[in-house]
Amino acid sequence: MSADVRTAASAGHTGEPAVDPVQRRRARRMLVLLFAVCAAPAVAAYLMYYVFKPQGGTSAYGTLIEPQRPLPALVVRDDETGESLPLSSLKGKWLMISADTATCDENCVSKLFYMRQIRVLQGNERTRVETLWLVTDASAVSKPIDEAYADTRRLRADPVALASWLPTQEGTGLRDHIYLVDPLGNLMMAFPKNADPGKIKSDLSRLLKWSGTG
Repeated sequence: MSADVRTAASAGHTGEPAVDPVQRRRARRMLVLLFAVCAAPAVAAYLMYYVFKPQGGTSAYGTLIEPQRPLPALVVRDDETGESLPLSSLKGKWLMISADTATCDENCVSKLFYMRQIRVLQGNERTRVETLWLVTDASAVSKPIDEAYADTRRLRADPVALASWLPTQEGTGLRDHIYLVDPLGNLMMAFPKNADPGKIKSDLSRLLKWSGTG
């Protein structure tokens, strides 16, 4: 009996067509290629920003977070809707994050103001960016702050869980920094205490330019 006849007989016996090894390898290569295409924009942003350097040799202002820290399996509550949701569900956009108490002192207000203005200054690219205020207690936010930053999404989050995810620098705490998460859900940058908003804006502008994600 020839090989073709044996294959046909085998297929008829099982009731299912035989799988061509060549087709299986081709399908596997296509899956790998698809994954590479999806991941390429974010990878390119990292490489262009941290390996090949921006035009003029300017280095990044923010501190690159290594190794990567994906959005944690942390459930947060949306202040506007009361809905509980996993923080990891926010993937898909560039996230500028401030973690602070509901009292929101002068430093907290400054961070919220800077984040809002940095986003606005991205022009047509601003829709790729979302500003988040992770409130670390159960107190009420004052009406003036609530109204002034209505476009900043406010989520209630456990400060202990946040402290295990968000890095700080010597002599600083969570409330001192602005953080940046990429659209793949990885914590990418931490900006220093009393950060220069113009330099944060420049970092974000370059990342938006080089990355097609988000």
